[in-house]
Amino acid sequence: MEVYHMSEEFYRIRRLPPYVIAEVNGMRAAARAAGEDIIDLGMGNPDQPPPPHVIEKLAEVARKPDAHGYSASKGIPGLRKAQANYYGRRFGVDIDADREVVVTLGSKEGLANLAQAITAPGDVILAPNPSYPIHTFGFIISGASIRSVPTTPDEHYFESLERAMHFTVPRPSVLVMGYPSNPTAETVDLAFYERVVAFAKEHGLWILSDLAYSEIYFDDDKPTPSILQVPGAKDVAVEFTSMSKTYSMAGWRIGFAVGNQKLIAALSRVKSYLDYGAFTPIQAAAVAAINGPQDCVEEARQRYKHRRDVLVESFGRAGWDIPSPPASMFAWAPLPPALAHLGSLEFSKQLLTHAKVAVAPGVGYGENGEGYVRIAMVENEQRLRQAARNVKRYLQSMGVNAPVAHTG
Repeated sequence: MEVYHMSEEFYRIRRLPPYVIAEVNGMRAAARAAGEDIIDLGMGNPDQPPPPHVIEKLAEVARKPDAHGYSASKGIPGLRKAQANYYGRRFGVDIDADREVVVTLGSKEGLANLAQAITAPGDVILAPNPSYPIHTFGFIISGASIRSVPTTPDEHYFESLERAMHFTVPRPSVLVMGYPSNPTAETVDLAFYERVVAFAKEHGLWILSDLAYSEIYFDDDKPTPSILQVPGAKDVAVEFTSMSKTYSMAGWRIGFAVGNQKLIAALSRVKSYLDYGAFTPIQAAAVAAINGPQDCVEEARQRYKHRRDVLVESFGRAGWDIPSPPASMFAWAPLPPALAHLGSLEFSKQLLTHAKVAVAPGVGYGENGEGYVRIAMVENEQRLRQAARNVKRYLQSMGVNAPVAHTG
């Protein structure tokens, strides 16, 4: 009797390496299950609840008998309007709520489905390395190939864009970027976006900008800009924002794509086949968040800023120098030089095992993330100081001594 063997692995799954970050997550879960107190700075999971009036609105709308049917795939009109108004208030950008906004199930889903909508197998996409995994894997799942560009927004960045356009076959069709960067926390100014938009127009590139950390910046005089502030940016660009970090609504899965009408239409079209939009009460509560009092956003910014200062100071005293991030809820930390030979994955595992501190290995964000770990500022100051004490003990056990405090 003939036996047919199914192919060993599915095509798209074959194109996905194991999610490196999941390896450390598995270890963390096992340690917690065994009763260990793990200080979890691994995932960017906000530790505060959303504002009370947002939760109230969710409950209020959920009690309505007619709120439980299918919702609107591209988002209820009130929420698209609220997002358009946010762009007007915050960036001075005019947005057409009907043709230039689509509500996504978090920015992750939006990026992945836009990748499905606009790329064909074999297309080449320019994406930063290191970067948040969906920036590359959304396209890899769609069958595209990735050519890496740096994350650091300097002259070298533009040189590598030029090289990519001249020497890549087929010519790249999309440029992905995200500032403030996850994982590196780097930021850009409007002049950078102006250069990128001019470059994209010259070379026929679409730009996908991920602005998930738009409201978590620490220099009050320099609020994070939007690429759509550049005149004519809407001709080539679409920008993703998210409620997850700004309003501590990560599990609610609400984000937005805003900008170029052709890209928004393509994303709306694909989404119309795949989902019916987020649960209406969640969308109504998101309207309450965007249109309501914004002191919760300012409080979140100050909370992360204070944690950043505690983290940098206490880890520095423990013997681990961490550059102070100008934005985002992450620090991008080079491995202590004496332990750099371990590599980011092994170092992360040792930190979990010996210091009871979970961080994300930099290599999980691309090969250029090797040599770093990402530390999420998602525990309170006491826990951060406890983490620093644990780290200090671990470093000493490895022969790395904390700096001696000089007095007088």
